[in-house]
Amino acid sequence: MSKIQAVFARLQAERRTALIPYIAAGDPHPCETVPLMHALVEAGADVIELGVPFSDPMADGPTIQRAAERALKFGVSLRDVLKMVSEFRTRDAATPVVLMGYANPIEAMGAEAFIAEAAKVGVDGVLVVDYPPEEAADFSVQARAAGLDTIFLLAPTSTPERVANVARLGSGYAYYVSLKGVTGSANLNVSEVLARVAELKTELGMPVGVGFGIRDAQTARAIGAVSDAVVIGSRVIEEIEGAPQGEACARVRAFLSGIRQALDETPVENAR
Repeated sequence: MSKIQAVFARLQAERRTALIPYIAAGDPHPCETVPLMHALVEAGADVIELGVPFSDPMADGPTIQRAAERALKFGVSLRDVLKMVSEFRTRDAATPVVLMGYANPIEAMGAEAFIAEAAKVGVDGVLVVDYPPEEAADFSVQARAAGLDTIFLLAPTSTPERVANVARLGSGYAYYVSLKGVTGSANLNVSEVLARVAELKTELGMPVGVGFGIRDAQTARAIGAVSDAVVIGSRVIEEIEGAPQGEACARVRAFLSGIRQALDETPVENAR
């Protein structure tokens, strides 16, 4: 059982929903990434999604695009992100870390070299936006052989064939994109999400996390009643953006603690 799978098994036994925040590595400054990761854990994060900066983030809205641009101005590379995970592991060996990004940096480094180094520094999972399961079978097999879960995106428009491929190749959890848009969008139809997540949990046989469009405790509470995890990215980045110098960790910790409290107050459905 992987570290991610163990976290979801524990939370299922406790009838609790996982909280998975996203931050962009290197934003607002490379030296603040590891402290921010620790702040996420202190606020109640169960898994951390750490974004790898990329110049053309097709799935990300303006907020996360700005975060990537700020990180890239410091020259943050995939190798730098791996070093950040290694530093995080000197204090925290337990919290799973998922690298979320795009194929180009991995291809430039070489998939085999990336997988080996990611496993070595303590990465637990990889979500590559432009590695759909139909094109990522070899990568998924290699990653899982190294102990890394491969996490895939599903959307309201995903076909039954795509869902079946995710069930076959994915592990850890599946990331359900809750709307037809980019990260940070505001047109979330909660009732539609709840119905689709309930179906996916049966079809996939693995935990389902929901992201894109979750911006406050009320929405997190509603989604968390059915999903196995709530993923929050753009709102966390907004807290970082709006924080005075030196206060990003405190701002993120305060915001995320409210989401954690809302999730823990939410009765979860028996179907989980």
